[in-house]
Amino acid sequence: VVINIEGRRHTQFDLLLPIECKRLPTPKGKDRDEREYVFTGTGTTGGIQRFKFGHHGAAHRVAAMIAYVQDGTSAHWLAKVNGWIAALATETGSAWSDSDVLQRLTEDIKVGLCTLVSHHPRGGKLGEIELRHLWIRMN
Repeated sequence: VVINIEGRRHTQFDLLLPIECKRLPTPKGKDRDEREYVFTGTGTTGGIQRFKFGHHGAAHRVAAMIAYVQDGTSAHWLAKVNGWIAALATETGSAWSDSDVLQRLTEDIKVGLCTLVSHHPRGGKLGEIELRHLWIRMN
């Protein structure tokens, strides 16, 4: 079976929507970075980082991230995540800016779901990527 989406030909073996999943908070461990949803200081395993720098979903303009919120509220994590991004934006040559922050779209506190969106410029010919975030309360 072959389908066309936005002028691109896809077969059943092609990736249609890249998705990255992370836990909030990041599990403790000597090789873990609490900012893993956004960025890791060593390596390229940060969630948003992987999309922003083309390590994951380089051929796509839209991707998704799922967060399993195991402690705290979505409001707490939105402030924390955007704080990490703001701190990265102040670092010289980091390629992060205040335009990388997440914006809440919807939230259903009773059900424990929050949807957010973020836009990230990427270097070279990659162009901007839009990330749709789904945060699911697991606590």
